[in-house]
Amino acid sequence: MAEEEQEETKKGERESRSENQNEKEAAAEREELKDQEKDSETKTMKPWEQHAAVINLARFDYNAPSAFLNRSHSGFLVTCSIKREKSATKEVMSILEKYIASHNCGTPECLESCSASQSTKRRKISIDQIGGTCAEGKKGKSINDGKDGLAKETDSMEERSFALSLVKLTRSGLLLLTFVGENSPSTVDILSNIFQRLNSGSLKSPLWCHRILPIQATCHLDEKELRVVVSKLVLQFMNDKANNLARPVKFAVGYNRRGIEETTAKAVKDTSKDSNLCSLLDRNKCFEVVASAVKDVVADSYVDLKSPELSILVELLPLSGVPNGSLFAAVTVLPQNLISVKPRLCIKPLVSDANAKNGKS
Repeated sequence: MAEEEQEETKKGERESRSENQNEKEAAAEREELKDQEKDSETKTMKPWEQHAAVINLARFDYNAPSAFLNRSHSGFLVTCSIKREKSATKEVMSILEKYIASHNCGTPECLESCSASQSTKRRKISIDQIGGTCAEGKKGKSINDGKDGLAKETDSMEERSFALSLVKLTRSGLLLLTFVGENSPSTVDILSNIFQRLNSGSLKSPLWCHRILPIQATCHLDEKELRVVVSKLVLQFMNDKANNLARPVKFAVGYNRRGIEETTAKAVKDTSKDSNLCSLLDRNKCFEVVASAVKDVVADSYVDLKSPELSILVELLPLSGVPNGSLFAAVTVLPQNLISVKPRLCIKPLVSDANAKNGKS
């Protein structure tokens, strides 16, 4: 009996080992099949598609620089830490998309829902809400009417959605995002909303983005074009009823040639035949042109660098891929609450002054 029990025990052990071995072989076959599927997918994917599958990061729009030759653009110029451009791009895109979506909706409630769901495409409205609205507003409306209303509203939301394009620059520590279409939301209003959320604590301070300059328009670095753009933007600012300005109006002008080194400026002066472009590389000449344009629109105005009620910022854009000798400037007219005058006139930082001193610009 003892020998039979031992034989049965050994037989059971052999069967158990055999089952385990079969399971291991089956698992190995499954892993091999998965590897083969991954290899086949990788072979069919382009290199940039493989990169995008691992890192969800916006790619440069290489057609964007040529578009600057044809029309004015609006968007955002972002300063960030050098060699942290990719992190800053993801960070600023997540912030801007959310506030652009809230601009589409036009209500604070929509911003809260966008923040909760991270939705940047459309405002989500329940059929019950639409049905209730229809029932109160127009009697006899059915649920199907509510569904039709939902489809129409979401379609209109899609039409009002705004896409941002990442433009390649020749300088590190800068990001340029422009709106693809000609019709774009107010970049100044979007930045104002961001600052309100930062001040209230509902938006976490960014880690990589230092400043966001809202660009209202772009133009060639040409005296005539710059004068026209400044006059148009200042007139819009003065006609905005939300801007209650004392008389005479105090204004200031800021000019930043970031990315255009002195050697580059000299080369442009030597090779370009456009005397207006050459002259505007000089700060004093640019200040003179902008101040003259402001006074043409607002006769009772004067320069005040300590407490300006409106500020005109001109930023030379170091675009990559534009023809030699072509320089473009971004122009923005900003209210007093978005401006910092010390140590120089510029847009307010997104982080505190203490953090700005620790390596942030």
